[in-house]
Amino acid sequence: MTAAWVSSFIFIATLVLLLTDWAHRTIVAWAGAAAMIAAGLILGFYTQHQALASIDFNTLGLLLGMMMLMAMLAQTGAFEHLAVLAARGSRGSSWRLLVLLGTVTTVVSMFLNNLTVIALIGPVTLKVAEKLRINAVPLLIAEAVLSNIGGTATLIGDPPNTLIGSAAGLTFNSFLFVLLPIVAVAFYPTLLTLHHALGPQVDAPPERTATARAVTLTDSIKDPAALRKLLVVLALTITLFVLQDFVRLQIGFIAFAGAALALALLRPDPEILIKEVEWNTILFFICLFIIVGGLEAAGVMKAVANLLAGLIGPHVLLSAVLLIWVAAVLSAVVDNIPFVIAMIPIIKQLEAAGLAAEPLWWALALGAGFGGNSTPIGASANILAISLCERAGQKITFRQWMSYAGLATVVSCAVGTVVFLLIFGLIKS
Repeated sequence: MTAAWVSSFIFIATLVLLLTDWAHRTIVAWAGAAAMIAAGLILGFYTQHQALASIDFNTLGLLLGMMMLMAMLAQTGAFEHLAVLAARGSRGSSWRLLVLLGTVTTVVSMFLNNLTVIALIGPVTLKVAEKLRINAVPLLIAEAVLSNIGGTATLIGDPPNTLIGSAAGLTFNSFLFVLLPIVAVAFYPTLLTLHHALGPQVDAPPERTATARAVTLTDSIKDPAALRKLLVVLALTITLFVLQDFVRLQIGFIAFAGAALALALLRPDPEILIKEVEWNTILFFICLFIIVGGLEAAGVMKAVANLLAGLIGPHVLLSAVLLIWVAAVLSAVVDNIPFVIAMIPIIKQLEAAGLAAEPLWWALALGAGFGGNSTPIGASANILAISLCERAGQKITFRQWMSYAGLATVVSCAVGTVVFLLIFGLIKS
């Protein structure tokens, strides 16, 4: 009993410190992991071996492999090239620019971490907006929102999906079958809602149209030969993701092997490349795995699962819908990664008790992916978008963010819930 209380206190304290930004999230998680191991050793409920065993190396392999592949792709200038094409295609219209940049952001986010997408496309958006004399703030907020939505569509698009796929044994194709249709249907209503939040748009003046057409493509692709090689490697990697059921390879190994092939073909400077990997994110994941592993070893997750099993009973689909909105609300006030890592062992316990819990996995991914949009602190991409705006001399308040993104979040979650019910209603029938 003491172990359950102590481990729960460490977990809750870690979440509170993450929410209050007491220190960088990796520092907070590291301290929490050290405290959990120390408490486990003193009270005898958690060993060093158990702490190491709690780390999901399949997830870490996928994250590291894809980060390295995308870091190499970014060096070729491919993402800047896409943004420049969008600027030219906008013909000076802020609404058309929102549609084009939003579509690029959504699609790229299906294959690349949201934070990296905003880090690549955000600065280009600032430059394009400056050239066209368009307010960049609404565009950056919209890109952050749509990057979170796009990332929900695939196994590799968003860290929570990677975690859920690894824990539940869900394949790349499973995500395409269930979540891609939901994202595809929710995309346009969300885009329209963002357009409404931006206010009325007028036709672009002739001088802005001329400026947009004059945006040059010169040198946006810095290394065409490297880009061609990387596109071949990415195509091979994604093909193996799709054929995962047949090739019998862990998805983490596929990504890791893809990065190895790209490294062999391009032979980049490893010191430069390693600096581009988001090691903070990798370490944050490792520490959270250890913290939640302590909760599981102390019996907390089993107790919570038993309580939920009694409440859910035969109403799995109804509970899944409730989980979508609970996950969305909680992801708005605390980063969705700790929430997902904490929920995974609970759903596993429900499955072990004989509950058909597959809808709960998808509900968790959907709510965590869509819900982080409503506040500036709900997702890392949001924080980076605010930072980019401030760097451009335009401060975004909490209220301003919610006025742009709050309704879009509700619309995306509502549309997502309806499509979710249709998909699982058809599966059940």
